[in-house]
Amino acid sequence: MMPPRKKESTSRSAAKALTNKDAVAKLTQLGDQPTELPAKSLEIFPNPQPKRDFVIHMQIPEFTCLCPKTGQPDFATLYLDYIPDRACVELKSLKLYIWSFRNEGKFHEAVANEILDQIVAATAPRFARLTAKFWVRGGIFTTVVAEHRARGWQPQPHVDLGQFADEASVTDRG
Repeated sequence: MMPPRKKESTSRSAAKALTNKDAVAKLTQLGDQPTELPAKSLEIFPNPQPKRDFVIHMQIPEFTCLCPKTGQPDFATLYLDYIPDRACVELKSLKLYIWSFRNEGKFHEAVANEILDQIVAATAPRFARLTAKFWVRGGIFTTVVAEHRARGWQPQPHVDLGQFADEASVTDRG
């Protein structure tokens, strides 16, 4: 007597269903057009709270450009922190903009400053900092930090909320 056949997992049956062209056609969230091409333009939208200083932090882990000397790819994680004034950068346009550097030969210092300059030109923030952490190249890790401050802007006094930094304390009942 043969052992009973094990029931297929829900995720496995769902994955099989997605191989069917009809099932793939039912997916609507991703759209039915090919991925857009990279773009050198940044779109903006109005700051929803222009009277308040608040920080927008973005981590962009898949940045690539090419070494201008060797043509080899350089990989980096970009960290963008900015305090908007009247405009914020739209995320999809930022993604397509960052993607546009993939086939361009740029030195680390040049590309970090170019990206920050374009973000500043598009959004005119009160403050912006771009930190570009490049992966090892020739045994050296490179980090480039570029900053912009609007003329006359002063940061608000720092409030230390360090006691709230460890979110794990919410689950620790020790």
